[in-house]
Amino acid sequence: MLKLSCNATNHLQTFFFLSDSSLYIPANRLTIAVSSSQLRKAALDPLRAVISADQGSISPVADRFRAGRLMEDGYSYKEKFIVRSYEVGINKTATVETIANLLQEVACNHVQKVGFSTDGFATTLTMRKLHLIWVTARMHIEIYKYPAWSDVVEIETWCQSEGRIGTRRDWILRDSATNELIGRATSKWVMMNQDTRRLQRVTDEVRDEYLVFCPRETRLAFPEENNSSLKKIPKLEDPAQYSMLGLKPRRADLDMNQHVNNVTYIGWVLESIPQEIVDTHELQVITLDYRRECQQDDIVDSLTTSEIPDHPISKLSGTNGSATSSKQGLNGSQFLHILRLSENGQEINRGRTQWRKKSSR
Repeated sequence: MLKLSCNATNHLQTFFFLSDSSLYIPANRLTIAVSSSQLRKAALDPLRAVISADQGSISPVADRFRAGRLMEDGYSYKEKFIVRSYEVGINKTATVETIANLLQEVACNHVQKVGFSTDGFATTLTMRKLHLIWVTARMHIEIYKYPAWSDVVEIETWCQSEGRIGTRRDWILRDSATNELIGRATSKWVMMNQDTRRLQRVTDEVRDEYLVFCPRETRLAFPEENNSSLKKIPKLEDPAQYSMLGLKPRRADLDMNQHVNNVTYIGWVLESIPQEIVDTHELQVITLDYRRECQQDDIVDSLTTSEIPDHPISKLSGTNGSATSSKQGLNGSQFLHILRLSENGQEINRGRTQWRKKSSR
């Protein structure tokens, strides 16, 4: 092992980007223990070796207990999770909310691993100075097989720039025991001013801070042309076939950005699914477009209407277009959804879900 030391003062920032480093900061001194191979790897690309010590660091104890690691290219991150008893539903398989929470968790752990702030969802130094946060604009999840209680799921994630307005994050989910592809997801995120609650364009300064950790070439969890993650969601018009009215956020639904967390919306959307579908089908695809924030005092109505499926699901056997994809018949049902404020009908969220017949495990 090699040991590197350098002074960190108010005028000189100290940078690190090492996948398996030990970080100690006694007084104003930063010490990093690295292997010679890691040092050579970091030296190949100086841009990727730059993150300010001011960004914050992961708790050494938490990092030791996480079953996660940066991949060799330094651009993607993998972590394994055990499905716990309180994360499964009546079928003893993980709920879609569990899957969505794991996606969020592995994304946060990824950005912490590369040195971004631990006091928010992947905020950079510039973002914190300007009181900016990331908020979800769109989420698309496809689940080909739900993991069961005590199964181990391995999730890979990476992020990329999404034009001038935000970022994109993708995920690949596999059964750790068999390496079987069990799900994919993609999302779009935009910046919001935490004080004014208004959206803001991503500045070059912020973009430069995270682009060094993005793949040089575009990599997509859904590389297929015309895949379902690209489909627009039409607005559901009144009258809806099914509804669940008067949903109220719990205190526990609020996250560190001081609004209802994006995963809560999934549960609200599913509340208005007809019971006969829930009894005989399982959710295969969910797409949500987030249109406005929801606060603790808001009252929400969940509305659902059937939609005729016209886009078969494509299950990719590889990643990034490296393998062929096979079309799967829906053999199920498809629905359009809207979440809106009870008080004035303002749209909070619109969505689409696709369901398949349940199969015996």
